Amino acid sequence: MTVIYIDADACPVKAEAEKVATRHGVRMMLVSNGGIRPSANPLVESVFVADGPDVADMWIAERAGSGDVVVTSDIPLAAKCVEAGAKVLKHNGEELHARNIGQVLATRDLMQDLRSADPFRQGGGKPFSKIDRSRFLDALERVLQAAKRL
Repeated sequence: MTVIYIDADACPVKAEAEKVATRHGVRMMLVSNGGIRPSANPLVESVFVADGPDVADMWIAERAGSGDVVVTSDIPLAAKCVEAGAKVLKHNGEELHARNIGQVLATRDLMQDLRSADPFRQGGGKPFSKIDRSRFLDALERVLQAAKRL
């Protein structure tokens, strides 16, 4: 049975994912260290893990597998979930899979090295937009349908 796992601490698309999960009658797990409001939706379960580095990521990685969908922007978590056979989406709708996760990991590591080499480097990611939200909804619909067929 398909489950949608949401790396919920900084996820900007929890409400959108809940709408899609409800439409498909699929269970959704919001996994975080706390600080998020639980949903009244019976298909949505809030899982609060202990504080600590990557505790929520480890909880998701231990459970996600073939036929599941994981929503995260954490690239190492995405790599573990892809390896376990789960479908993985970033918040902007980008799908991470066996064909691209190596390049995405390498890019992440390169950017981390560049930031640590220049502590005065300013900037960050681009703001989350309506287009990103729409792209996510389309991608989740497509990926969820594929996951349910497995």
